[in-house]
Amino acid sequence: MNAGKEFFFKDEMEWEQVDPLLRRQIHGYDDKIMLVVADFKAGGVGQMHNHHHSQVTYVQSGEFEMTIGDKVKIIKGGDSYYIPPMVMHGCTCIKDGQLIDVFSPHREDFLES
Repeated sequence: MNAGKEFFFKDEMEWEQVDPLLRRQIHGYDDKIMLVVADFKAGGVGQMHNHHHSQVTYVQSGEFEMTIGDKVKIIKGGDSYYIPPMVMHGCTCIKDGQLIDVFSPHREDFLES
């Protein structure tokens, strides 16, 4: 999967418009790991959901209200978080920003769209 592709240039990659206030760009991945940039406009919502993947996210910019399980925190550029498999989570963007998500294993559902 993704054989022979070691470099990913943001200006050459397509964005997937998830909804009017959220788009994502898939970067490097194989069957074990995937990096995804999520670009939010203020008011954008990452709906509450869960998945079998481990996830770690770096907040590149902006400000978000992040819910992980029963904890709700305000996070901003420079912060990060970890989501264990099958834990409900979601966010609301307060100030335009980007999240850099890393999933293990890769998000096969992202590749189907």
